[in-house]
Amino acid sequence: MNHSTDPSPTHATTTAVDHAKASKVLLTSLVIVGMGFSVLFPLLAPIGREMGLSEIQITSIIGASSLAVFLASPLWGRLSDTWGRKRVMIIGLFGFSAGTVLFNSILNLGLTGVLTGSALFGALIVARLCHACVMSAAMPAANAYMADITSPANRTKGMGAAGAANNLGSILGPALSSLAVVSLLTPLWVIAVVAFFNSLFIWRFLPQSPKPRIKTPSATSRLRYTDPRILPFIIVGVLMFMGFALVQQTMGFRFQDALGLSAQDTAKVLGIAMMLSAACSLFAQAVIVQRTKRPPFELLKLAIPLLIISFTLMASFQLQWVLTAAMALQGFAMGIAGPAFMAGASLAVSTEEQGSVAGIASSCGPLGFTAGPIFGGLLYQLNPILPYAFAAVVYAILFLFMGRLSQKMNTKGTIGES
Repeated sequence: MNHSTDPSPTHATTTAVDHAKASKVLLTSLVIVGMGFSVLFPLLAPIGREMGLSEIQITSIIGASSLAVFLASPLWGRLSDTWGRKRVMIIGLFGFSAGTVLFNSILNLGLTGVLTGSALFGALIVARLCHACVMSAAMPAANAYMADITSPANRTKGMGAAGAANNLGSILGPALSSLAVVSLLTPLWVIAVVAFFNSLFIWRFLPQSPKPRIKTPSATSRLRYTDPRILPFIIVGVLMFMGFALVQQTMGFRFQDALGLSAQDTAKVLGIAMMLSAACSLFAQAVIVQRTKRPPFELLKLAIPLLIISFTLMASFQLQWVLTAAMALQGFAMGIAGPAFMAGASLAVSTEEQGSVAGIASSCGPLGFTAGPIFGGLLYQLNPILPYAFAAVVYAILFLFMGRLSQKMNTKGTIGES
């Protein structure tokens, strides 16, 4: 509702102040969430190889957990409409902390030789599935909360701010992985503790969402992936995240093999590259997205060619600085694409459907991360350049496909009436 129609200017001012406070608390928490999600990426490839797992087994661990997040995110999004954003977010954050402890314990058994082979692989899959099912509550609730406290005109900027906070965490997460010099698992134990305190922080300081809870979720439960209002964004989002995941989960192998690094050195070098990638993503979200007035779909069309260039560089060169620069370009492009995708899906539906669409949109990344890592690991075992060449081709096809989709979009990023 436009505040100019509100008979009470004081109420409008108070609401604006409350929203600003809620936004600061939410964005601070998302920094820590970003740390938790990113700290594992530089570590899993070298840890997996230390435990004797193959590339396809290592990437399958991420793929299996991403499948669980994909299946659970829409449910958590709908539950946030009825239970409240704050409650669902707290469940996800506490679940992240507990799940990290469980997963780290299994990793420790593998590194010490207590568990090996198929038993180790199976235990890691089960632990990661349990972890993913609960932690997947956090992001749909957080995205829906951000939609609750932003107007349609500021939705892209709000999602950009949330993405920027998450990417700031993605810078700090790989930095935290430098503690691997103590032991490979030290960064993961630290993030488990940090995530626990993040849960307490949200419980204590985040206000309840200003949107009333929906007593009967029948209105939101009808929203489907095939809903014509959001289908173009879903298609683009799934393929975009699949290509990103395919690359992200194999770069540890690429750095280690191309540069002849040890497990500890791989974690360090890849951690630096990921920090730079996240920094470029943060710049894109905090500066480019915040200042642009382009509709979400147009931002996606800008980002895709940059990603094609990035993946082409990864396939063509084995020099550390080139691989690092390619990851930086990838981060910058995803920093533009991520908020545009979330904002476009959010703007396409009604206020009452924000929890549901947040769950569906939040599940597109996990769906991409389900197929991407597994397929990437398989391609890497065949030839180290195949994952990146394949991703470049997929994104080129996606870019051509978006030309047709954009004809169905109006200037606000929603489906035009036929």
